[in-house]
Amino acid sequence: MARITAITSVPPFISPEEHQTISASTPNSFSDIPPILRHHERGVRVTLDPPLDGWTEGEAVEGDLYVIESALVFSSPGRAFQIEYPAITLHAVSRSESGPSIYCQLDESAQDAQEDGEDDASAMRELSIIPQDATSLEPIFEALSHCASLHPDPNVSDEDDLDDAFVAADGFETFAGNEEEELSEVGRAALEHLESIIYDPFAKPDTNGVGGEHEGEAESADSDGKE
Repeated sequence: MARITAITSVPPFISPEEHQTISASTPNSFSDIPPILRHHERGVRVTLDPPLDGWTEGEAVEGDLYVIESALVFSSPGRAFQIEYPAITLHAVSRSESGPSIYCQLDESAQDAQEDGEDDASAMRELSIIPQDATSLEPIFEALSHCASLHPDPNVSDEDDLDDAFVAADGFETFAGNEEEELSEVGRAALEHLESIIYDPFAKPDTNGVGGEHEGEAESADSDGKE
């Protein structure tokens, strides 16, 4: 099943209050209840690298963002898509020099392998979500973390999640190889880029005034919603 899919309309959803009312009425089937919308943000700009079909490289498209428990959805006239949460291997609040945004890494290896008939473990797409109001970053991040926690990757065991997590709750980890393994030049470049925008939100500030949050830092969580 594709993890990032072009759509023509926003899938059905209900508010938390509507869900509570329906659940309290004891419906015939809870599976028929539409998923809950955890956050809706208007006037959001998104970029995709590499771009989807019909998108221009580096283009920022404006539309509405829906953080639904079933999928992350972006809708703009003529161009809309939804992303399954297991495909989001990293999401972070980025305050880099290019401006505040939600930065996501999307793993599409399973989708590409199904389409091409090959196992491509390197397929990765970058998504940036740029709200008009920077104060919306935290609510979007929290809603995204909650929904991601509801959809753990079935291909990752609990042991893998603890030992090889891309971003851990107690720190930032980008390389889980053994001491004899080395990062390639591309890998080192990716590591330096991520370390420039990601920081540990649980780190204690330096008593000498060094540390804390600086420009270019970000809060991060993995696909299981650890913050």
